[in-house]
Amino acid sequence: MEPIGLYIHVPFCTQKCPYCDFYSLTNTKQMDDYTNCIINKLYTYRKNLNRTADTLYFGGGTPSTLGAARLGVIIDTAKNCFGLEQAEITVEVNPSGQLEAFFDSLAQKGVNRVSVGMQSSHAEELSLLGRTHTAKQAEMAVAAAHRAGITNVSMDLMVGIQKQTEQSLKESIAFCHDAGASHISAYLLKVEPNTPYGQYQNTLILPDDDQMSDFYLFMVDELEYRGYYQYEISNFAQKDANGILQVSKHNTKYWQGKEYLGLGPSAHSFLNGERFYYDRNLSSFLEGNQPIMDGQGGNQEEFAMLALRLTDGLTNEIWQKKFQKPLPQSYVKKAQLYEASGLVRMKENGFALTPKGFLVSNQLILSIIE
Repeated sequence: MEPIGLYIHVPFCTQKCPYCDFYSLTNTKQMDDYTNCIINKLYTYRKNLNRTADTLYFGGGTPSTLGAARLGVIIDTAKNCFGLEQAEITVEVNPSGQLEAFFDSLAQKGVNRVSVGMQSSHAEELSLLGRTHTAKQAEMAVAAAHRAGITNVSMDLMVGIQKQTEQSLKESIAFCHDAGASHISAYLLKVEPNTPYGQYQNTLILPDDDQMSDFYLFMVDELEYRGYYQYEISNFAQKDANGILQVSKHNTKYWQGKEYLGLGPSAHSFLNGERFYYDRNLSSFLEGNQPIMDGQGGNQEEFAMLALRLTDGLTNEIWQKKFQKPLPQSYVKKAQLYEASGLVRMKENGFALTPKGFLVSNQLILSIIE
């Protein structure tokens, strides 16, 4: 059977950013309890699943707050339970603080990819996002990872921040490139209702939809100019010395409809055709409450929606492999209607959305697959 992906949600942060809706707590007294609970869950799933994994991703929250020792014990357990032979192992980090010893310890445990939460290289934009690190610290974090032998480094960028201009965005992109990032995840700022940003949304001076679209298309062009190939709506990668695109193998599993196990409060899983998730509640997770079933997954519509997030799009080949039948002609015919307006790119064996199409992907995909 094909190896699965492992995702571990670390629900701890030193402080909450006002725009962030991911589940995390600033109370870090339960880190040891959480670590022990994750270890126990890994052993339980090893017995129940009897599968190997080839990616391990620590997301959050801020996984680096857990510290190298606890992360190391979890990695050792995951290897013991799921093999992780020649696996991609990613840890998200906050660039503030001393990271030299942290990266050295992680590299010894097999971590070969880190994701640095930068967002912007401009002090004013970082301040408006409630970030506590400086651009210099982000640059030093990448350098420290490289020195530890972790050469695959991703940096996060946010688009549509208050006070951001095309010029400041261009400078942030150049900063990531010059710092040595091999991968960039660039997200449009979305104001979520249950966040401080959501509560005082009327006081925020944010770009309107048209400006946001202009920012996004400008960013795609600028990243391409800097040597980053767009492989997904929000993700861009350079090629390594062997000409291999340094995509996030773990996240690509999600978009390719592959199986993964998520552990930790708010973590989602897709296994044996079933989707399930843990409640957004650390106490519930530590008490051993079972995940919540979320229905069947992997049907044709879901597979198409996920695949169309990728710049490769939908092809007859991947459809045949997944469903043992040709790509539906109804999809192809509807997709052709959007080619003239530049939203869809038709290919010999299927179709894909363009960057312009990605801006309206939700509505566009629904209209193609309905």
